[in-house]
Amino acid sequence: MSGNRPDVRARRAGTYDSLELILDIERVLDVSARQPIRAEFRFDPESPLVVSVEFLIAGGPRVMWRIGRDLLHQGLYSVSGLGDVQIWPSHPEVRATARLQLTSRDMAALFELPVPPLAEWLEHTYKLVPAGHELAEIDWDIATEDLLQ
Repeated sequence: MSGNRPDVRARRAGTYDSLELILDIERVLDVSARQPIRAEFRFDPESPLVVSVEFLIAGGPRVMWRIGRDLLHQGLYSVSGLGDVQIWPSHPEVRATARLQLTSRDMAALFELPVPPLAEWLEHTYKLVPAGHELAEIDWDIATEDLLQ
């Protein structure tokens, strides 16, 4: 996927009120081979530290990953993440696409994502639950009780 390709699409399911973003992305198989994938990004204000991403592969399984919202946002502009989830801009000067690598045991998948629609959607999630306020609604006494039982 290149920032210059006209077939890169972003579609929102309804308005931002749905807290979902549907993107047509590509899985990078090698230098010249790519597989189209649909990715559904979901944000739940009740669980604001993470974004759920469901990958829908035509004729294949649905795969769900939960990715830290801050990690995802930072990775659109600079290298972010260690271990199982890593994201970085493909061409930092252009900022049209980012690479997302997901690793599980002995398998890895590399995806290319369009930055502009994902960045816009993430900014909306930060308007709903600002950075630094994700844990503001937690009753720490109850949470501590639950942990100790």
